[in-house]
Amino acid sequence: MEQSIREQTGDQAEHVEEEESTRQCPECDSRNIITDQGERICEDCGLVLDDDQIDRGPEWRAFNSNERDEKSRVGAPTTQTMHDKGLTTQIDWQDKDAYGQSLDSRKRTRMQRLRTWQERIRTKDAGERNLQFALSEIDRMASALGVPRSVREVASVIYRRALNEDLIRGRSIEGVATACLYAACRKEGIPRTLEEVTDVSRIDQKEIGRTYRYISQELGLEIQPTDPKEYLPRFASELDLPEEVTSKAREIVDTSAEQGLLSGKSPSGFAAAAIYAASLLCNEKKTQSEVAEVAQVTEVTIRNRYQEQIEAMGLGA
Repeated sequence: MEQSIREQTGDQAEHVEEEESTRQCPECDSRNIITDQGERICEDCGLVLDDDQIDRGPEWRAFNSNERDEKSRVGAPTTQTMHDKGLTTQIDWQDKDAYGQSLDSRKRTRMQRLRTWQERIRTKDAGERNLQFALSEIDRMASALGVPRSVREVASVIYRRALNEDLIRGRSIEGVATACLYAACRKEGIPRTLEEVTDVSRIDQKEIGRTYRYISQELGLEIQPTDPKEYLPRFASELDLPEEVTSKAREIVDTSAEQGLLSGKSPSGFAAAAIYAASLLCNEKKTQSEVAEVAQVTEVTIRNRYQEQIEAMGLGA
């Protein structure tokens, strides 16, 4: 046992000595060794230590990121937003060959037939077809809501988890897809109300709410309550209000929340009332109907929350 350990130690020492010798110039004992066009050269004395080395990099050169992207031969990264994670082959819709020349009529017909069969064989069974439809619905609604790419990825992952846990049985695919997108928006901190998600969906709001609660409970999604301050910049931007109003509305929300007025209230309605109150305090008057239309809440909600917030700020009559 001791002999084997000594042999291993000796081999390691020889390996370290070999590495040290390759890093050091035998002429001037310099360690400034550089590699240039397949040759290892001492930068101090110019001695060529090794030549005909294998260059494992690409044979092309790129001087900026655009040239590097154009010459790179790797494909697109895998994504959860496609049922096959983006690994299948795509046949280009442009009927041109590798030289950019148009195909003749016979080859165009053949390519169209190949595209048709390609679309058919991308999904091998009904389960994959349903997954493809659900992910396309998530992508469509996410585009309509204007949410970033990360939200689409998270929504696709949540839908795949629900599919693996068999939570979709007995529910509509559109309803589960919409609930997953709403959950992803809340999980990523992207302020989108249930009413806004319903507007771009084909499902009733009550069904979306029920499905969202069921999925979040079954999958154990740790989703924090929405902060009303997340809605303020978007509401102020759509109402064309200055930054001063947003800052004042943020102050109103903080003061009201400290007094416990936010508990049990709709975050979007609370934010809309804060925007309305801040616009009055900053002489940037907006009507309750204008704010209600942007926030998709009722004027009654704004009036009720507005009175509470004004009293919390100590500005009541």
